[in-house]
Amino acid sequence: MLPTHRQSHGRSRRRRSHHALRPERPTVCPLSGMPKLPHRACKESGYVRPGLRIRVPKLGIGTPRD
Repeated sequence: MLPTHRQSHGRSRRRRSHHALRPERPTVCPLSGMPKLPHRACKESGYVRPGLRIRVPKLGIGTPRD
């Protein structure tokens, strides 16, 4: 089924004006001081949020460096 009326370029572009991606803003890990993305585990300390630290030795997350 096709639309009955064609949408103008301006209307389409106004709708798409909210589709732009925003750059990721890293935060600072309070334990290690390294930059980390929000809602992600810190590579150095495994810190995610207060009371939650993750350790994944296979990926090197939250383990001491050699």
